[in-house]
Amino acid sequence: MHVPDGFIDAPVSVATGVAAAGAVAVSLRGARRELDERTAPLAGLVAAFIFAVQMLNFPVATGTSGHLLGGALAAILVGPYTGVLCVSVVLLMQGVLFADGGLTALGVNITDMALVTTVVAYALFRAIVKLAPHRRRTVTVASFVAALISVPAAAVAFTAIYALGGTADVAIGKVFAAMVGVHVLIGIGEAAITALTVGAVVAVRPDLVYGARGVTARPLEIRSSPLAPATPGAVARAEGPAAEPAAATSETSEPTGTPEPAAAPRRSARPVWWAGLAAALLCAGVVSFYASASPDGLEKVAHDKGIDQKEEDHAAKDSPLADYGVKDITDARLSGGLAGVIGVGATLAVGSGVFIVIRRRRATAESGRG
Repeated sequence: MHVPDGFIDAPVSVATGVAAAGAVAVSLRGARRELDERTAPLAGLVAAFIFAVQMLNFPVATGTSGHLLGGALAAILVGPYTGVLCVSVVLLMQGVLFADGGLTALGVNITDMALVTTVVAYALFRAIVKLAPHRRRTVTVASFVAALISVPAAAVAFTAIYALGGTADVAIGKVFAAMVGVHVLIGIGEAAITALTVGAVVAVRPDLVYGARGVTARPLEIRSSPLAPATPGAVARAEGPAAEPAAATSETSEPTGTPEPAAAPRRSARPVWWAGLAAALLCAGVVSFYASASPDGLEKVAHDKGIDQKEEDHAAKDSPLADYGVKDITDARLSGGLAGVIGVGATLAVGSGVFIVIRRRRATAESGRG
């Protein structure tokens, strides 16, 4: 759903640019509360992973494809404020390096694909997990539903922006019906990718999933020593993120004492980071070659309804990586795979740099207060 230059007029592009800048500024402050020393590097990885998976267009109808937007995935994994920044970094890298999404339309794209999808998805996700049983399965199901709804929500937002500043004389009712219709189908693919990814991380490290904090844990009960007097409320092990800091208690406590929980050592996030990086490189460098070549939902609707009548050439059309290929490399498989790997590396570097700086500023502020 990358909006190119020329679809939206200058006044509305400027207005959405201001809105996007405001959203990024608020998110920079909000992300300080979401990031810690472990999750800051992971947030950069989430941005790189979203970049990689967005290269995997999947067919949704005859002659039409879709791809991940990523707002729901980012918000659930690393938090809503950090999620807005993750998708914004991806859109910036795609626009500057790969000529994907107009530079004058960057505000439109950030507002639509980063802000709207993240806010809608995370609000819906929190509502579901608040009302449903606190289990790991709930996180996965909520992820699916939130991602599913976030994509047509972005389609509705685009239609509203186009109604205000569209450059072609096209009936808005037709744009609305076409955009929402095709993006409901794309939303199913988005939901599947999001639920599978979140479910996989929750299964192995629920403590690293922002949206799972306080959701997957059951109340912790204490297992008494067999030598101690029986006490009501015996004990089952907690599962989820809360289980790590409060591990099972010692079985050798004194009969007259109350068993104390043993503090478990904090587990490293490096295995998850390396696994995520390997998956991103595999998707961008290899699997992307087999992605659908059909136009995505917005491109298809724009062509069929005449929205693209005044589309302009991208300012970065002569970039060495334009259209996700490396200039002067004739082998399509090698060119596309190498461009994908470069994109993952660049997005990871920029994203990680941003989030590490945010984390350090938080640490500096906390030490100053101390």
